Amino acid sequence: MPIQDHPLRYALTNELHARPFPSLEAPCHAAFLAIKPPLDAAIRDRDADRAHVIDLLDRFGAQHPKPGDTHFFGQMGRHKMKWESHTEFVTYTVFTPGVADRAFDPSAFEVFPDDWLDTAPGARLTSALIRIEQVREGPDQIGARLGEWFAPDSLSAAAILDDAAVMATDFRIDNGGHMRMAVFVEPGIGQRRIGRIVQRLTEIETYKAMSMLGLPRARQVNERLAELDPQLSELVGEMNRGNRIPEETLRNLLAVSAELESLLAQSAFRFSATTAYEALVHQRIEILREERFQHRQTFAEFMMRRYDPSMRTVKATEAQLDSMTRRAVRAANLLRTQVDVERSAQNQKLLESMDKRADLQLRLQRTVEGLSVVAISYYAVSLVAYMIAPGAEVLGVSKALATAVVTPVVVLVVWLMIRQIRRGMEH
Repeated sequence: MPIQDHPLRYALTNELHARPFPSLEAPCHAAFLAIKPPLDAAIRDRDADRAHVIDLLDRFGAQHPKPGDTHFFGQMGRHKMKWESHTEFVTYTVFTPGVADRAFDPSAFEVFPDDWLDTAPGARLTSALIRIEQVREGPDQIGARLGEWFAPDSLSAAAILDDAAVMATDFRIDNGGHMRMAVFVEPGIGQRRIGRIVQRLTEIETYKAMSMLGLPRARQVNERLAELDPQLSELVGEMNRGNRIPEETLRNLLAVSAELESLLAQSAFRFSATTAYEALVHQRIEILREERFQHRQTFAEFMMRRYDPSMRTVKATEAQLDSMTRRAVRAANLLRTQVDVERSAQNQKLLESMDKRADLQLRLQRTVEGLSVVAISYYAVSLVAYMIAPGAEVLGVSKALATAVVTPVVVLVVWLMIRQIRRGMEH
């Protein structure tokens, strides 16, 4: 068409289709792994992530992701592998046809070689073994198997997508170090639909783990806030009592305010990320359209009882930190205003004192000027007297009379000269 496309048109459109759901056929099983660097995960070396996934693919003679890609899905030997690079973490999901007689056999995770895991550019955030089967038994038999596989006190199970499948997990780490998840699908369900269910399960677990990272940080911040809150209250009280010098109180208040700002800056990213991941967890659960299965708690109920309190702790800490920071800023502004007012009063008194000193100095200067006129005139008259003495004798005028006549003239000349000098200096 005779119109130029926006440079990002195709890139943005393709982004909507960049992470397709896997196509799975039951029965099958999956091994899931999420890796995250402990520190500065958002600015990690993405090339190291790419090199790590290529190392795994090379071991199976599989194709590589394209340069710059943040996702990959393809055949890896008899397995299928889905790789995704996110803001703070990387996920690997390997799908394998069939299921073992032993449910959640740890050997399924051996698809990730030990030496490859040892060189991972980060630490394990979470991992899971997922078992996908077709429903060949009634609900009672499924319930019995869930009772064998999972811890009953935390087991969550629900019928999803209008009874198209049953999903279950206990959100616990087993002896092999993995979460266990089970999916029972009805015969005839589409392969892509099975892939979407498994994808949602891994997303729920990953985003749950990521959001929970805010809880330890919230506890650390809470401990420090518990120490700073009495200090802040004491400093604000001193503003009313006036027990200390305002400048000293202001210094202490600014120190508390600076520490609160530092805590806020250090925690802002983690707390905002926790809020975002929490929203994703609830969204992924909601779109599965859960219904109760055999009177067991649903995923949403589990989150409400076990997960949401942690998120409320993070939100409460974030709100308290923000509130204390604003309190400290307001108190510092008030105290700074008080100090400025007191300094203005001191400056006013200083200016008044300077005015008095200037007036006194002016008077003293005028006195000195008068004395200077007298002193200079005295010596000037003496010199003039010597100068006119010979002429006065010729005229028959006494020296005393001549001196008396010239004295007023000399004094006037000296006074005018000194006045002219002072005016010149003033200008």
